[in-house]
Amino acid sequence: MTSLQAAVDDRPREECGVCAVVGHDDAATLCYLGLYAQQHRGQETAGIVSARLGDHGGIQHRVHRGLGLVPDVFDQQTLADLGGRVCIGHVRYSTTGAPNPQNTQPIAASLRFGPVAVAHNGNLTNAHLLRASLKSQGAIFGTTIDTEVIVHLISHVMTATFEEAMHEALQSIEGAFSLVILHNDTMYAVRDAHGFRPLELGRLPNGGWMVASETVAFDLVDAKPVRSIAPGEILRIRPGAEPETLKPLPARERAQCIFEYVYFSRPDSVIDGVAVQAVRRRMGEELFREHPAEADAVICVPDSAMSPALGYAHAGSLPFVMGLVRNHYVGRTFIEPTQRIRDFGAKVKYNATRSAVAGKRLVVVDDSIVRGTTAQKIVRMLRDAGATEIHFRIASPPWRHSCLYGIDTPDPRTFAATGRDVEQIRAHLEVDSLGYLSPDGLKRAVGRQEGWCMACFTGRYPTSERRLTKEMLEDQDLSFGPLPKQFTSIGS
Repeated sequence: MTSLQAAVDDRPREECGVCAVVGHDDAATLCYLGLYAQQHRGQETAGIVSARLGDHGGIQHRVHRGLGLVPDVFDQQTLADLGGRVCIGHVRYSTTGAPNPQNTQPIAASLRFGPVAVAHNGNLTNAHLLRASLKSQGAIFGTTIDTEVIVHLISHVMTATFEEAMHEALQSIEGAFSLVILHNDTMYAVRDAHGFRPLELGRLPNGGWMVASETVAFDLVDAKPVRSIAPGEILRIRPGAEPETLKPLPARERAQCIFEYVYFSRPDSVIDGVAVQAVRRRMGEELFREHPAEADAVICVPDSAMSPALGYAHAGSLPFVMGLVRNHYVGRTFIEPTQRIRDFGAKVKYNATRSAVAGKRLVVVDDSIVRGTTAQKIVRMLRDAGATEIHFRIASPPWRHSCLYGIDTPDPRTFAATGRDVEQIRAHLEVDSLGYLSPDGLKRAVGRQEGWCMACFTGRYPTSERRLTKEMLEDQDLSFGPLPKQFTSIGS
């Protein structure tokens, strides 16, 4: 990543989004729309696999995947060619494996059980171990992504039925996985037993069913949210039938990603029965209670910090003003001016509204700080625009640790909070005061004290063993060591 791109993209990166439609004549089009609504979860690749009758009878899977945004990958003709009444789809930002055509999802394969396709949101923390074990048994991999491990595991389990093989295979994987799996024309929605990543069930107006990472996918096609897929649940949906819950995965400590509410999920989504926008507003209210400030106005770093800034302003009876405006048409590459412009990268994305901030003591609310480079440049921008005081307020605790469960985070050695206390971070950002929402304040805002993964803030990783991906191990110059015994004879 260039220094300019780093300046613009100084945030945790998107994960992935999944979607599935069962029992609708326009399943592929509805899936396309569901992916479009979840484009914020990944902008690198998109794909759909549909199930339809083949030319010679039997169920055939049709696949269309590509690099780029959803409307760039699909058009009316490709959706018509997909056809079928059942399909699964995926949008991706890569957390494992490079963004190339081979690594697009859903992963599709022909197994002894028939055609199978898998779309995955999350990150398997033992994928490198499983991949090495499977390769030793003769498996040939066509991608570098962890999702393909799931397909090979299902193939290697010697059971009589697909559902038995799937259930056994899923017990071998660790980490975060919210999956939609297509076998013939039956769709399975699966959420790992920790419940790291969201997965929601909705009902279409015609009586069909839809599954997606977020409920915003339902809104676009007039589907009604029904409920969340429970941690450890395996839900089977066949065309023309009611959903059936199969034997669940073994129970684990609940560890739902709390950062979904802070930043990743769209504010108009409802995740596990909780409205994201309401949580974010409460985050701002809690932030004021913990870190009040004497100020003339509250502004936000747009757009994800809008709701917490409004909550902070309401709790403190302070006016909210649009002190920063965001350019929504920023890509990942730019032509920089020949003459160096100070903080050009940040200015491409944000601009201060001089009339709103000049001569004012400001509270600046953001959802999180990772490296802090963009925050420094925003501070300079606001001071150049005439702000007399800047009190930075962050609607989450300090980021100190990498996420292992599906969020692409920078090297923690580059985090603003690494090796610094809050006062040192304040000096680093050159602000008049700095306050972070506490872990307890964040939990109060979401309305539940237990059952959260907050590893990025606390360093407490919920999985039984901290099995790192191959890339993380290489970065830390660690040895793989021998494979665990339970992974040396998968399917035997």
